[in-house]
This record gives sequence, structure tokens and C-alpha cells, in this order.
Amino acid sequence: MPLQHALVLYFVVPLWLVAGLADWACHRASHIEETSGARESALHLVLLAEMGLPLLAAIYLEVNTLILGLLAAGFIAHELTTYADLRLASARRSIPVPEQMVHSVLEMLPLMTLLLLASTHWQAWLALFGLGDESPGLRLAWSPYAPSVEYSIALAAAVCALAVGPYTEELLRSRRQAP
Repeated sequence: MPLQHALVLYFVVPLWLVAGLADWACHRASHIEETSGARESALHLVLLAEMGLPLLAAIYLEVNTLILGLLAAGFIAHELTTYADLRLASARRSIPVPEQMVHSVLEMLPLMTLLLLASTHWQAWLALFGLGDESPGLRLAWSPYAPSVEYSIALAAAVCALAVGPYTEELLRSRRQAP
């Protein structure tokens, strides 16, 4: 397995999940349900999907032009949604410095993932822009570097416990609080 793939699996993904949980904890501490509420909370689930789905594709499928394009599109969508999220939140509540720092991590990890994988699959990255010697690879195939069943089970449990579960709880809490 190339070093860049290992870094995504064993450094970026765990850090991303921990940062997501820290973000949720910041929202809980600031009583998001009483300020920007369900609208902001729903955006957090959108953000999770915008990068989570392309990331899963990059983890389990062969990284080619299609997968790098999905990651790039996910990153752009994630940045646009982050902008909308911050405009909504900052108009309705204070965003403390620790939460801003967590946001920095959550914004840069998708870019880090894209750059790590693009550096390993440089010709596929160039092909995304019509450059290089390789034609764009657009087929879906299992990755030769796909993680083990044990990693996959741990990943699914961590995603549920540290991301989907907390942000779903936040949305439900905010909807209950809504007038």
C-alpha cells in the first residue's frame, strides 16, 4: 500500500472523525438548538455526506480519474456548504475560537486527502484536466489497497459513533427545540 493511502486510512480518517466529534461538542456547549437550530444542524449532515461518500469511494475503489474527480467535486461542494453554514451560524450565534480551530481542521482534511491521493495517482489527476499521457480512468473497480474487514467494521462503528450519531442527535435536539 502506498504511503499516501496509509496516511488517509490511519491518520486523516481518524483525525477527521475526532474533529467532527469535537465540532459537535462545541455545538452542544454553545446550545446550537437555541440559536441557529435545525437549519445549521442539517447543513452539518450535508457536509458529512459531501465528503464522506467520495472518501468511502476513494478508500474502497481503485483511485482513478473518476474517483479523484468525485473527491474534487466533493471538496468544492463541501467548501460552498461550509461558507453557507458559517454565514448562517455567525448571524445567529457566537462561534468561539476553539470551534473555529476545529472548523479549520475539518476544512483542510478533505483537501489533504485529495492532495495525498492525487500525488499517488498523478497521471489520473492530470487526466482530470485533459493533461498528461493517460486517458481518464472512469471505471469502478475494487481497490487493491482496500482495507481489511476488521478496519471496515471499525470504520463503520466509528462513523456511526463519532459522526452520524452525534450530528443526528444534534438535528433531533434542534428540531425538538424549534418553536
